[in-house]
Amino acid sequence: MLQPGQPAPAFDLPDADMNMVSLASFKSRQNVVLYFYPRDDTPSCTAEAIDFTDLEDDFRQLGTVVVGVSMDDCLSHGSFRDKHGLCVQLLADAEGDVCRCYGVLKDKELDGRKITCIMRSTFIIDRKGMLTHVLYGVNPRGHAAEVLEMVRSMSKCK
Repeated sequence: MLQPGQPAPAFDLPDADMNMVSLASFKSRQNVVLYFYPRDDTPSCTAEAIDFTDLEDDFRQLGTVVVGVSMDDCLSHGSFRDKHGLCVQLLADAEGDVCRCYGVLKDKELDGRKITCIMRSTFIIDRKGMLTHVLYGVNPRGHAAEVLEMVRSMSKCK
């Protein structure tokens, strides 16, 4: 598992519009809230994405972009975004490579078979590309507001 103070693992992933998004593109410009969620358009994942969207202006004022990652494809992300009016950028990690780098994949048993799924997790990355907060196994209810307070506290320390 990753720890605060470590460099954030680099990534290049397509968004809902199939444009490539690189962690490096935010370096020196913006903090990044990188959150991993299990699946598009499920109740908890929808609530979490809407909460982050509702706080988009607050994050922007703190020089922070919010990016969500799941193993759904770009088309699924586009439908999810459009259906719920989401503003957060959604990235597709269909092969799970970035999920593995961040240590968010877990195996669980469903109907007698083992499946791999994403453990809901959030990483706050500063402008230098360093992890400042590492949160594994988060509860989506109220999570966006908690993350906003963490970002606020970062700006007070600078």
